Amino acid sequence: MGFKSADSDLTLTHLDQSGQVRMVDVSHKNRSSREAIARSTVRLSAGAYQLLTAQDNAKGEVLNTARIAGIQAAKRCADLIPLCHSLALDFVGIDFELDSENHQVHIQTTCRCSYTTGVEMEAMTAATVAALTIYDMCKAADKGIVIENTRLIRKSGGKSGVWEASDHN
Repeated sequence: MGFKSADSDLTLTHLDQSGQVRMVDVSHKNRSSREAIARSTVRLSAGAYQLLTAQDNAKGEVLNTARIAGIQAAKRCADLIPLCHSLALDFVGIDFELDSENHQVHIQTTCRCSYTTGVEMEAMTAATVAALTIYDMCKAADKGIVIENTRLIRKSGGKSGVWEASDHN
């Protein structure tokens, strides 16, 4: 059930009918294969981007550290987001796309599991923490780094099936 708006069919499932916070009961749901893909973008100054990409070793260290941080964050999502279910993740993948023209790093995360609830929060948490790690490792060169456009791109599995952002790049 959940808290329903009086003038629409929209529901906030983490609130009960009286508006109190609750964890959603997923015990009645069937297990199914689930996947979520999320993205986040890190925008750096030209100088910070140049330092990030100047040497394969330096770039590898920053992005590999961000990858490990994102994977750890996905695995610990339920510890960070109060009403998230603990999931046994089958896969967490993190890829980076370097955009030298705009001095950006695009992060794409993929999480998969077979469970009774989706992995959207894990994918978005992974993207966010990977972006924060890039910020942390590059902030000495640029305190004005911007983390933006963290969002779900695609999800599949469960009763609601496939959902895909209509305007993702």
